[in-house]
Amino acid sequence: MANNSYSGVKNSTANHHGDFGCSLKDLRSLMELRGAEAIGKIGESYGDVQGLCTRLKTSPVDGLSGQPADIDKRKEVFGQNLIPPKKPKTFLQLVWEALQDVTLIILEVAAIVSLGLSFYRPPDAEREHCGSAAGGVEDDGEAEAGWIEGAAILLSVVCVVLVTAFNDWSKEKQFRGLQSRIEQEQKFAVVRGGQVIQIPVAEIVVGDVAQIKYGDLLPSDGILIQGNDLKIDESSLTGESDHVKKTLERDPMLLSGTHVMEGSGKMLVTAVGENSQTGIIFALLGASEEDDDDEEEKEAKKKEKKEKKKQDGAAENRKKAKAADGAAMEMQPLNSDEVDIDEKRKSNLKEKKEKSVLQGKLTKLAVQIGKAGLVMSAITVIILVVLFVVDTFWVQGLPWHKDCTPIYIQFFVKFFIIGVTVLVVAVPEGLPLAVTISLAYSVKKMMKDNNLVRHLDACETMGNATAICSDKTGTLTMNRMTVVQAYVADKHYRNVPEPQLIPASIMDILVLGISVNSAYTTNIMSPEKEGGLPRQVGNKTECALLGFANDLKRDYQAIRNEIPEEKLYKVYTFNSCRKSMSTVLKNADGSFRMFSKGASEILLKKCSKLLTASGETKVFRPRDREDMVKKVIEPMASEGLRTICLAYRDFPVSEGEPDWDQENDILTSLTCVCVVGIEDPVRPEVPDAIKKCQRAGITVRMVTGDNINTARAIATKCGILQPGDEFLCMEGKEFNRRIRNEKGEIEQERIDKIWPKLRVLARSSPTDKHTLVKGIIDSTVLEQRQVVAVTGDGTNDGPALKKADVGFAMGIAGTDVAKEASDIILTDDNFSSIVKAVMWGRNVYDSISKFLQFQLTVNVVAVIVAFTGACITQDSPLKAVQMLWVNLIMDTFASLALATEPPTESLLLRKPYGRNKPLISRTMMKNILGHGVYQLIIIFTLLFVGEQIFDIDSGRYAPLHSPPSEHYTIIFNTFVLLQLFNEINARKIHGERNVFDGIFNNLIFCSIVFGTFIIQIVIVQWGGKPFSCVGLSIDQWLWCTFLGFSSLLWGQLISSIPTKSLRFLKSAGHGTQRQEIPDEELEDMEEMEEIDHAERELRRGQILWFRGLNRIQTQIRVVNAFRSSLSPYEGLEKPESRSSIHNFMTHPEFRIEDSEPSIPLIDDTDAEDDAPTKRNSASPRNVTPTPPSPSLSPTPSPNQNNNAVESGNNHLYVEGNKAAGTPSAPGSPLHSLETSL
Repeated sequence: MANNSYSGVKNSTANHHGDFGCSLKDLRSLMELRGAEAIGKIGESYGDVQGLCTRLKTSPVDGLSGQPADIDKRKEVFGQNLIPPKKPKTFLQLVWEALQDVTLIILEVAAIVSLGLSFYRPPDAEREHCGSAAGGVEDDGEAEAGWIEGAAILLSVVCVVLVTAFNDWSKEKQFRGLQSRIEQEQKFAVVRGGQVIQIPVAEIVVGDVAQIKYGDLLPSDGILIQGNDLKIDESSLTGESDHVKKTLERDPMLLSGTHVMEGSGKMLVTAVGENSQTGIIFALLGASEEDDDDEEEKEAKKKEKKEKKKQDGAAENRKKAKAADGAAMEMQPLNSDEVDIDEKRKSNLKEKKEKSVLQGKLTKLAVQIGKAGLVMSAITVIILVVLFVVDTFWVQGLPWHKDCTPIYIQFFVKFFIIGVTVLVVAVPEGLPLAVTISLAYSVKKMMKDNNLVRHLDACETMGNATAICSDKTGTLTMNRMTVVQAYVADKHYRNVPEPQLIPASIMDILVLGISVNSAYTTNIMSPEKEGGLPRQVGNKTECALLGFANDLKRDYQAIRNEIPEEKLYKVYTFNSCRKSMSTVLKNADGSFRMFSKGASEILLKKCSKLLTASGETKVFRPRDREDMVKKVIEPMASEGLRTICLAYRDFPVSEGEPDWDQENDILTSLTCVCVVGIEDPVRPEVPDAIKKCQRAGITVRMVTGDNINTARAIATKCGILQPGDEFLCMEGKEFNRRIRNEKGEIEQERIDKIWPKLRVLARSSPTDKHTLVKGIIDSTVLEQRQVVAVTGDGTNDGPALKKADVGFAMGIAGTDVAKEASDIILTDDNFSSIVKAVMWGRNVYDSISKFLQFQLTVNVVAVIVAFTGACITQDSPLKAVQMLWVNLIMDTFASLALATEPPTESLLLRKPYGRNKPLISRTMMKNILGHGVYQLIIIFTLLFVGEQIFDIDSGRYAPLHSPPSEHYTIIFNTFVLLQLFNEINARKIHGERNVFDGIFNNLIFCSIVFGTFIIQIVIVQWGGKPFSCVGLSIDQWLWCTFLGFSSLLWGQLISSIPTKSLRFLKSAGHGTQRQEIPDEELEDMEEMEEIDHAERELRRGQILWFRGLNRIQTQIRVVNAFRSSLSPYEGLEKPESRSSIHNFMTHPEFRIEDSEPSIPLIDDTDAEDDAPTKRNSASPRNVTPTPPSPSLSPTPSPNQNNNAVESGNNHLYVEGNKAAGTPSAPGSPLHSLETSL
């Protein structure tokens, strides 16, 4: 790879005018080819990859020059690496959506009718004929003021709409901010000017040379320049779950949005942004989704856009019936790279369906309250109308005069308005608002606590968590690895040995092995601050070894400069099943030397020789190995050290070149050089955090790849294991042996015997982690379903993170794949941040309950007052405008005030609520009823005898358009003040006595209560006719305030009554119980807008297991039939016959699709309606061997998948974890037929 061939290339860039040696179109068409075709095309058009580099004016060794002019030029010619996001909804659109609310429309209509009629003046002469109610002394001034009520209602509607729209708008803005923050944090390593630098993904341009490694998510399309053992998971584009090996000879094409599962290498970037493969798919999607609510956002980050769910419209936010749909689902980043096109077409539907536990309960509750309100308001209107008609035409016996019609209509309109206001007050449209505010507020604050929330409802689910399965490295420990002990040259050193103690021959082999047999991206940099610790970049275990080389006073960088990455003959990179890494060097004489490093108990089994102090080798027998394990490895492990063995092997010339693909033959008869013990100290704050979790009823389990002694030692230091406990620690092998039956299938009852006691799972593979999490979630041993949180950082943790109820990815050490699968990213990788997340989650739940307690009290009282008042006095004591003001206080303001309470440590002193805990506990019910009764007594006393107490004129039976009375003003004022003081009572829901506890920590609450009080004074004193108020004297004000304040005293009285003694109280707002949903309903749910978690649970429980192998074989036969009809695609990979059940189990990614002969446009709507039938036709009768369309096929995700029940031909599936969609089967026509679970 001589550099000189590029001399001149680098500098010539500036002189050319955009005339790169190939156009955007050439590159785009090149990237659509695969495998041999692609290599042929590169050879034919450019000679080889080097030739392509020359055409793109870049160097495979030194990359681009990095000059701004050149970079800008490339962006202009080949595009930028981002896909423009969809425009956000404008404020006006949001206002329009808020106006769609049904109750508001009814109010507007009523107000307009009332306005129109108020201008009608019947001739005075005939006034008397219209009945006593219509008479009344109306002087001209009063008559003129008739329009004010209508206008005031309209005005208050405008206020409500603006507030709603503003809320939605700011929420939208917040989420875009959050999204862009996630994007900016995404960096990628590229070579520019010979230096490896990290740049934001959006800055990558065509012609860049990018370094790729295990765990990366490729940010753009490219062609491999150099690779070591590179394997890519392309399921996000093709649906093939088998990892595709990428080599220069066979298949050098790398596609954006795919995951590097193994190995490392360099790639030449050939397409970015909208021209990359994923970008092209997005463009297709974008074109057809103009009208959709879905907003795609290319995450500049990894050219793998996240789809954000836009708020389903502000209207949704107020639509009581779906109370919480819009609220917490607003903008789910959906992993678009793992969701194929059809899936995205359905993702609209799906995202709407997926509701969190809390929202399921709230929706149910809001619908029930709404129905009750509707009934009440209808009765109110009917009673008023009947009373009026009976009174006027019967009691007074008046005939119906033509001239009186407008007056009568005016009365009916007034009654109608009263009815609507009862409804407005009864319906808790503040609920979705409270949820949204609470969640959005929590998410914002959680950023400060190092939790970056990617899915809103994860925040609330976390409050219910009952189990946390945590990684060890980096989460419980500091992830700053250092070598502290070594066994080298027959001697066990308790501290790092002095360089002169190690023989030179051993030292050379040791340091050479450490330097070349580690990723070249791993480095030890100088400390950021004077006197600080050196910075570790890359894999931390490798950093420890490089640090060890530095401690031995050797310079690893010099060796790397001498042997650059290109000269490494072959690299077997580390992966979770190999648990070791090896690098082969070719010596000048044609012999080879391989260096290996890996977990000591695994690598020592492959060693047959040992280097002694003299530098000679001696035979290393199994007996010696057992000695070494006892004397060296176990003592190290019991101190919590991770042990790594370093070894090498020579392949002499005489034996010829070995077959490098026969890994088992290569990785044997090694010579052990040394064993090192690496310490990773426990984070100081972890033991305390774990204690808090245990006190809060959350079990912490440690799942690690380390050996069992190390794991046990660290678990004891953290406090996961207490001395003398009965808990289990086991290794992955043992775990697997105990959970499988004779046939090797996993059995739930076997898992149930183990997991309640299990605290440490060591030497576990990613599959074990996934099995454990799934086992705990599906378990029915305890009466409460377990809610499991999982932490992970590696690519291999993806499945477990997705399966868990809440997945935490590590922000610093985590790979892109892990972050993609997670719900919350821990920006400081620290376990104690998880405890914060639990606190915030419980706080969300409590905030909602506080708000409910407050709101329901107001609802009950306001509805009853309006209803009885209207029936007895033919006029609601609370006027329409006053009701709207009360509604504003109790909905918008209260949701702001109560939903923003900061969490306190006391939240961690109780057990988790669990899924079936009702929203409104019996204590809350006691508070609601207690305060409701008290307020009703006061209001009715004032209504019927208030005029005598205060010695004022009675306001009852006032004629139409009569001036407001002091009497009714006092009622209104007292009512509002009662609510204000009750808002303070509502701060505590578990029956605590001190309601003022920590009130000044919440400034929002204080300012809202105080602000409301001020506005109330203004309304009463100067509100006048629009608010039907009269100014009150100081005495009257003091009495109103005293009555309001008395509700605090009454609250103390209520909390003294033990809840247990009130047997009649029922709790309300349960989640849907499993048994409640009959099968017929399940089938209908397919069409429903939203599906409650309860139903999702139900399906989880009904995963349809195998109905014998014959169906599978039929499917395989069907697929083969398809394959034979696909002549153009022959010669591509054959499917392995996956006939064993076990194989089916291990490949949960595919579905059999039968494909439509047409190529549907993506916005084909009818495709969605009959999707279930299409998707599930797994039995041969539905499959017609037509050439399948290139459309990408959907993954039924669990919340749609009861169709497996309807269709009868039980489509085998493993539930798609978390509705975001499993990596599913899209891609080339052939691939979409791939068969499996």
